[in-house]
Amino acid sequence: MSSKFIFNRNSSIIFAAFLISAFIIGIAGALQSPTLSRFLTDEVKVNPILVGIFYSVNAFASIIGSFLLASYSDKKGERRYIVLFCCLMGIGNNLVFALTRNYLILISLGVFFAALASAAMPQIFALAREYAEKTGRNVVVFNSLIRAQLSLAWVIGPPLSFALAINYGFNTLYFSAIGMYFIAIFVVALFLPSVARNQVTPQVIESKLINQNDSILKNKNIIFLFLATVFMWTANIMYLIDMPLYVDEVLHLSKNLPGKLMGLAAGIEIPIMLIAGYLVPKFGKHRLMIFAILCGVFFYIGIIFCQSQLALFGLQILNGLFIGIVANIGIIYFQDLLPTRMGVATTLFNNGVTCSVILGGMIQGFASDLYGHEIIYYIALAMLLISLLLCIQVRTVR
Repeated sequence: MSSKFIFNRNSSIIFAAFLISAFIIGIAGALQSPTLSRFLTDEVKVNPILVGIFYSVNAFASIIGSFLLASYSDKKGERRYIVLFCCLMGIGNNLVFALTRNYLILISLGVFFAALASAAMPQIFALAREYAEKTGRNVVVFNSLIRAQLSLAWVIGPPLSFALAINYGFNTLYFSAIGMYFIAIFVVALFLPSVARNQVTPQVIESKLINQNDSILKNKNIIFLFLATVFMWTANIMYLIDMPLYVDEVLHLSKNLPGKLMGLAAGIEIPIMLIAGYLVPKFGKHRLMIFAILCGVFFYIGIIFCQSQLALFGLQILNGLFIGIVANIGIIYFQDLLPTRMGVATTLFNNGVTCSVILGGMIQGFASDLYGHEIIYYIALAMLLISLLLCIQVRTVR
């Protein structure tokens, strides 16, 4: 029985498995990440500088772990098994956070597990791209639908994260995340497909603006796009780290408001991702990326000058446009520039985001400690403007 027949026969089940696994793994991450700065501040009792250092060390370790797994998966690794391994590492990470409040253990053993768990979503997206190409699906739309599940997870996850942490404690929060990983293991093990690597023709390689023997470091498009990704996500990471503290300590608004803002932004991202997938053939990835970054620029201008709860809710429209487009189109952009190395391409995007956590964590920790929370949003605005200039330099890939 041919693999094509199996794919066609089970396409609905496999498609649902991609959606469910992305959603469940996304929920696990969306439970832990939003309250991490508060956990380190309130439970572990560390200062803002140590909070920033933790984010940076965690991010640096994730870059190494995910890139090693990506390189292995592109050469000979079975992506489905790698996703299962990453879920087990996610369970280990949450167990460490649930069982200890020792900063040194968290930043060593906890970060070790987190670094290996971080490759789960890049591997799912790489597997999804290969499966879509193998079965003749629209790659951009297929990716958009899966990426939308991750955003849906961030609609539910942050409000639930704050609710669990505030009302039931952080241990309940982390054990809930462990439960999500167990569900993901079940879905991935039983329903995600194994996909043979495609052979890419020289004509396709030429059309994607890169020779398959070129080093990544020699490709200006990759370098510019990677740097643009780092700077735009640095702004976003600083916002995610600082905003819960800014809302509480500077604006003196509700402690539950950050979770609602994150959830609203993620809710806006979902239709934006789906719409952007259909707009790519008309406008191209490059123009959509430029538009998204401009939305981010105006979002941070709004954050600087608007401080009421209603204004913060309204500004999430711009935030949703920004994140919804760059999170979806950015992955496809890297994959199009590296058509023979899907795992590395997807991980480059993910590691660009992770590098931003290193920068964002350090900048947020030191800048807020020295100059207050307000300075963070001026720095974020500068980051977006730098990202805009870099993205303009990338050659167009439709």
